[in-house]
Amino acid sequence: MPLRPKGYSRHWIVFFVLGICLALFAVRPHQAAAQSGGGIVREIVVEGAQRIEPDTIRSYMLVQEGDPYDPERVDRSLKTLFATGLFADVSLRRQGDKLFVRVVENPVINRIAFEGNKRLNDEELSAEVTLRSRVIYTRTKVQSDVNRILTLYRRSGRFAATVEPKVIQLPQNRIDLIFEIGEGDLTEVERIRFVGNKEFSDSRLREIIRTKETRWYRFFTSDDTYDPDRMTLDRELLRRFYLKNGFADSRVISAVAELTPNREDFFLTFTVDEGARYRFGTIDVEARLRDLDPQELRENLELEEGEWYNADDIEDASDDLADAVGEKGYAFVDVRPRIVRDRPNRTINITFEIGEGPRVFVERIDITGNVRTLDKVVRREFRLVEGDAFNLTKLRRSKQRIQNLGFFEKVELEQVPGSASDKTVLNVDVEEKSTGALSIGAGFSSTNGALVDFGIRERNLLGRGQDLNLKVTAAQRKSQVDLSFTEPYFLDREVRAGFDIFSIKADLQDTSSHDLKSLGTSFRIGYPITESITQGWKYTIEQTDVTNVSSSASQFIQLQEGTELLSEISHSLTYDKRDNRLDPTEGHFARLTTDLAGLGGSTRYIRNRLNGGKYYSLGDEYVLGLTSSAGYILGIGKDVNLADRFFIGGNEVRGFADAGLGPRDRGTKDALGGEWMYSASAELVFPIGLPNELGIKAKVFTDLGSSGKLSPSSSDIHDSGAPRASIGTGIRWISPFGAIGIDLGFPVLKESFDEIENLRFNFGTKF
Repeated sequence: MPLRPKGYSRHWIVFFVLGICLALFAVRPHQAAAQSGGGIVREIVVEGAQRIEPDTIRSYMLVQEGDPYDPERVDRSLKTLFATGLFADVSLRRQGDKLFVRVVENPVINRIAFEGNKRLNDEELSAEVTLRSRVIYTRTKVQSDVNRILTLYRRSGRFAATVEPKVIQLPQNRIDLIFEIGEGDLTEVERIRFVGNKEFSDSRLREIIRTKETRWYRFFTSDDTYDPDRMTLDRELLRRFYLKNGFADSRVISAVAELTPNREDFFLTFTVDEGARYRFGTIDVEARLRDLDPQELRENLELEEGEWYNADDIEDASDDLADAVGEKGYAFVDVRPRIVRDRPNRTINITFEIGEGPRVFVERIDITGNVRTLDKVVRREFRLVEGDAFNLTKLRRSKQRIQNLGFFEKVELEQVPGSASDKTVLNVDVEEKSTGALSIGAGFSSTNGALVDFGIRERNLLGRGQDLNLKVTAAQRKSQVDLSFTEPYFLDREVRAGFDIFSIKADLQDTSSHDLKSLGTSFRIGYPITESITQGWKYTIEQTDVTNVSSSASQFIQLQEGTELLSEISHSLTYDKRDNRLDPTEGHFARLTTDLAGLGGSTRYIRNRLNGGKYYSLGDEYVLGLTSSAGYILGIGKDVNLADRFFIGGNEVRGFADAGLGPRDRGTKDALGGEWMYSASAELVFPIGLPNELGIKAKVFTDLGSSGKLSPSSSDIHDSGAPRASIGTGIRWISPFGAIGIDLGFPVLKESFDEIENLRFNFGTKF
């Protein structure tokens, strides 16, 4: 036998084992495929595709041509195709080495329409739904849009609304989608109940919240329809009310809305935990800033020990302290009240800690909500500009200035973090209100007879903050036209500039036995000296004609017949610290005006007038206003003309007619006007128990005033100079048609020659 090389058998065995392993490795995938279904997917056949390319459908699948057939991956491919939202139905089946994919494509929406909607128009509904024309129709999106429409109706108080989507088939796999809407009746709030309240009655708490029970007179408001967002606000209003009245531990536990079985009304139930009522205990100030005297700062606190605890007062006191410290030159101040409850004695001790606040600068000021008003109109009222050191005092002053514009129903300022830790962004959110006004006044007086006032005014012309005003008064014995325009920021500076054009024709035969015609114009300019002090200048040129003087007129009036030309320059200085110039509830103001005539023209005099007032908020919407005015006029080288004198009565001293008090001719009873005057008024405005949303308040007042001549009066003139006084009451109604006022005044101090007018009526409307 031939001899084999040594080790031959060992190498042969190794090669044999390797060959077997390679064979097993090559066969194994096919064995695995066979064990799980077997075979290779040689071709994927797509059936039913119309708009979508077969290759696009294949790209969504996890199984591709040439892959082993895997039932798990085929099932995942089926789910992936459904998830695209392109198909109403998908099925996969295997036939040999082919995989058949059959699809039913979702149709394309041709048009979306709404039927049955009356309260909400198509534009409002279209803006709410997500589906659009030429978009793939899916049941999921349709149901989502149905829920959106129902939510929109529920926000408007219609919880009984129904929405039924209908599909109209069209050629080429297109559809029209119709939302059939049953709006239903308004779902009103039938009853509002409170649980847990002991100190305050249900009726008192109903006045606090915004939601109201349905009543016949609430047809101009939607507050009596159920709104879940409004109910959330009501919880916050209740919480603030209790904190304001000493209940520091109070909680609003729950607010539940129950829909009646017929789905027409809601019953609201608020559960409150009032807790104990606290008074203020010790009040202290701690200052952690150098050279800051806490004793001096205490003078700025209006809180007193023993008063009922009020969370709003604490916030106001913190603001006052921050203002006081800021005025001393500290730019970064942090005032934090530390509150310690003494539950056994039911008192709360407060310590105001004043420390250095973070050094923060204004990075940006963002303004939202101003649809019509230009950004610059709001921005120029800020006492802060971008890049300034943040100052809380200036921020509050900025908010007050924006509110004083009278352009916005709501002004909210929010401080949010900026791009860095030492930067802040100020967000200003405003809600615009109507700034145009159409006023119509009607009344009767013994001076002018029946009268009608018509006025049209736009206080925010073209959103630029400009004021344009036209007023026309037509009466039996008087007509007047006034046109005025004011630019609040002349040449982009804080300077108010404007002009007035006026024409007056008055038949004064019954009161002063003559007719008066006046035509003129004036130009004015004003600017602030400080935050509270404003200075103004005005130039007026006016031609006045006293005509048709009766032969039986007073000799003093007969001497006035003819034409006079007035050239007058006026200066005014105003100090104003009212919280709101349009409807003040707190604060005070004073105004001094000096007129000098004689720089040309035929009329020469100097006239001074002083006006002032102070307002007190007495709580619960009680506002006491004390106002007064005084003036005198002195002729320069000649007597004062009739048209330049003071004629008071009417609004100055209610209970008397216009020009109803003051010097008067003994024989003819003609009003001659005074060379000096004064008047004062005290008026208390208060609610009368009617729901606040009616806007009706009552007032009581007392007026005092008089007028007379500086020089000794003739024996032919009634000129006692005695004070006159009246008392009265009235109603002020902010109605949906505008402000309506009725004053009923009764003189208690008068002279026999005075003209009386007990009832004054004013009517106006706004748009």
